[in-house]
Amino acid sequence: MKLFLISDNHFFHKNIIKYCDRPFKSVIEMNNEMIKKWNNKVSKNDIVIHLGDFALTDEKRIIELRKKLNGNIILIEGNHDWRLKESYGFIIIKGNMQIGNIILSHRPLPLEELPKGFINIFGHIHQRDVLDNKRQINLSVEKINYEPIELSDIYNNAFFI
Repeated sequence: MKLFLISDNHFFHKNIIKYCDRPFKSVIEMNNEMIKKWNNKVSKNDIVIHLGDFALTDEKRIIELRKKLNGNIILIEGNHDWRLKESYGFIIIKGNMQIGNIILSHRPLPLEELPKGFINIFGHIHQRDVLDNKRQINLSVEKINYEPIELSDIYNNAFFI
């Protein structure tokens, strides 16, 4: 079992392609590519912590999409996730989640609120850069090639000090 992280897929959100200059011609292409990349990395028994803004669509499409994605999804509720329910196949966290010295959140924490020795991993800001790349890691899909990233890869790639 592996642990993956990802944020801000915005499945079914047509305007996000334009807003964030995503390299897709349509929502269908975007959704299919992100589903393919997700399932190429994540197995059925893996855990994916989604850092918010999963999808913008109706209940039926969200349930169908969830069935297509491998893994067990823990969703840290983002500002666009108010319509998602645990009955759709998620474990939903309102607020932040901590794993060791890592604080997972949807929005970046202000640096002055980040305890010494802690790292903040988040999404929300899409393709924008962070203020402190030693203590802040943006895992919006635009920054991670539209695919989940394994937590161990973050450690192995020396993101942490």
